[in-house]
Amino acid sequence: MDEKYAFALRKLALLGAIDDHISISSRELGETLEMSQQSASKRILELLNAQLITRDLGTRKQRIKITPKGVEEMKREYNEYRRIFELTDHLTIHGEVSSGMGEGGYYICQEGYMTQFKEKLDLVPFHGTFNVRIDPNEISKLDVLRSTAGILIEGFSSEGRSFGNVIAYKARIHNVDCAIVVPERSHYVDILEIISPYHLRRTLSLNDGDKVDVKITF
Repeated sequence: MDEKYAFALRKLALLGAIDDHISISSRELGETLEMSQQSASKRILELLNAQLITRDLGTRKQRIKITPKGVEEMKREYNEYRRIFELTDHLTIHGEVSSGMGEGGYYICQEGYMTQFKEKLDLVPFHGTFNVRIDPNEISKLDVLRSTAGILIEGFSSEGRSFGNVIAYKARIHNVDCAIVVPERSHYVDILEIISPYHLRRTLSLNDGDKVDVKITF
């Protein structure tokens, strides 16, 4: 996103334009965006054309709200700053052990995946996935994870079925090597699916609801 747009969105967001419409005059808008009223009006038109804000015009003031697209652009920039200032060579995600839907073992044991896990991750996984439900206040870390370059496990076809690409990230749980696998068509939004050479529940004596930290290395 263009930095001049990012600056304007930040200033509007600080006034509350993410949660609701804000009422602001042309003079106030110029002061907020640190430019002349004329330049501020032009910037607002640019944000409108880019579908980053919506606007209702009143007699003396205008009502402005940041659109979902604008919020997503801000989140993307926020995650880039997090990577700069908060992350080094790893990311830790907190969550709790959760039962999956029972499909992980079927997909993981496919030879097309198993061969690549061994070659690219140096890992021959136990036939099944270990699932961690991410703490609600940690969900934003998924965006950080997805913005990093993982290890591509290429999709393939077998016996008339297609298996899609998977992105893998090397990780550790309680100092046990493992890897997060993220299918391109994943339906989970708060679950980490994890593979390991070990049956992690038995090896680490974990049950549903137990708290775990997943340390992802880049």
